[in-house]
Amino acid sequence: MMIVFLRTIILYFVVVVVMRIMGKRQIGQLQPFELVVAIMISELASVPMQDTAIPLLNGIIPILTLLVTQMTLSYISMKSIRARGIICGTPRILIGNGKINEENLRKEMYTINDLLEQLRTANISNIADVEFAILETNGQLSVIQKSNRRPVTPEDLNISTKYEGLPLDLIIDGRVLDKNLKKANLDRKWLIEQLKLKGIQSFKEVLFASLDTTGELYIQEKLSTLKKRGT
Repeated sequence: MMIVFLRTIILYFVVVVVMRIMGKRQIGQLQPFELVVAIMISELASVPMQDTAIPLLNGIIPILTLLVTQMTLSYISMKSIRARGIICGTPRILIGNGKINEENLRKEMYTINDLLEQLRTANISNIADVEFAILETNGQLSVIQKSNRRPVTPEDLNISTKYEGLPLDLIIDGRVLDKNLKKANLDRKWLIEQLKLKGIQSFKEVLFASLDTTGELYIQEKLSTLKKRGT
């Protein structure tokens, strides 16, 4: 029993490390060859995990081989546009200039119902509102609406807007992120003063706090702290 436990732990960490090296991507964003590698890795790990008669290396070596193969293909696709088209495929226009491209639908084995479903997912109910719909190499549908159907933006109304950058997380679950405080040229003393203004006495009472680019501090207290106060 202990042997199975240890083999499972070892294979788990091997698979986690391998998937981490392959990069951060959601399943829906994987290229076809990357999805195949992910499935094969899971299968190769499960066999020696269940059967203790199979040497552990018989699972680890094929997994590492697939990792090297996948990294090699990724490197080739990064360096060569032609190879990228062969390995990953090329995007196809399913709707162009407001008209459905029947030939490309057939090539991709994509039905009208599939197309309509993806458009509804993009909050588009009428195909007449679409200028271009492009099937990307990872299977996702990119939709560009006709200019007169797109949402109005501040630029369309000649309204100037302020710059909005990424906010800095300062406290997460009671822990202060000193690195982000330093980026904002602030310190814990300033943060304590800001918390006291909100009636908060300790960092541990804060679930989350962040500072946006305008200098606005967002603070959310922990539920346990609010219950103690009776709010």
